[in-house]
Amino acid sequence: MKKLGRGLGAILDDVEAGYLKSIPQKTIQEIDINKIKTNPYQPRKNFDEESIDELASSIKKHGLMQPIIVIEDNEDKDKYILVAGERRVRAAKKLGKSTIKAIISDITLKDLREYALIENIQREDLNALEIALSLKSLVDEFGFTHEELAKNIGKSRTYISNMLRLLTLPDNVKEKLSQNKISYGHAKVLIGLNENQINETIEKIEKENMNVRETEKFIKKFKNKKNEKNNEEIKEEILEMALKLKKLGFKIEIGKDYLKIKFRNETDLKKMSEFINKLN
Repeated sequence: MKKLGRGLGAILDDVEAGYLKSIPQKTIQEIDINKIKTNPYQPRKNFDEESIDELASSIKKHGLMQPIIVIEDNEDKDKYILVAGERRVRAAKKLGKSTIKAIISDITLKDLREYALIENIQREDLNALEIALSLKSLVDEFGFTHEELAKNIGKSRTYISNMLRLLTLPDNVKEKLSQNKISYGHAKVLIGLNENQINETIEKIEKENMNVRETEKFIKKFKNKKNEKNNEEIKEEILEMALKLKKLGFKIEIGKDYLKIKFRNETDLKKMSEFINKLN
């Protein structure tokens, strides 16, 4: 991780690998489960209750194999803030446990959001939109480059860029992605199409329950092979500009070497004029 060195990153790796012997035992304690506060920067909003039940059954049979990780709450010294292991805490509570095995880390609350985002991207089954939003937070708030993110979460730079490109899609498409009405594969092939083409494709996907390969064949009428190749790799600088402009409310389309701003009305045109004037 960018700021971790061999700190929490090493501990997380060791814990997940099961090598607890490499961690000083004094760092592992049994703490009151009711004194643990939920991580305020947890990017995951929904937890699968069935998987929590399965984890609870495993803990009941085998015990807690991996300690959770917490930090002390500076505002309330008698409390802890969860860094990693919310599923384990939820499962332990279902079993009626009063204490839980925990590693008390010395990281600061300031760093907690960064750790939470990276820990979840690596170890939780977030949906594609949640991952994209988490990646964007790491770029915006902590200054990570796409290459640094790729290294830290064990993915390729192309993966990072492709995930972030999902955020340039229209809101209705992102909502369907968030609700798992379309897959990441579906969303990925929609990038580069205009709004009318996207809506036509979405309607076709929902009406005929098309898989990703069928969707790719359908949209070939919108773009030829040359355009498909051009859209495979969008420059990082173009993607970053597109995300910033979209955040300001502009409607944009992107390609390998272009960024198109569409003015829906006079308000958009006035907003762009004001934006450009501020640059002078």
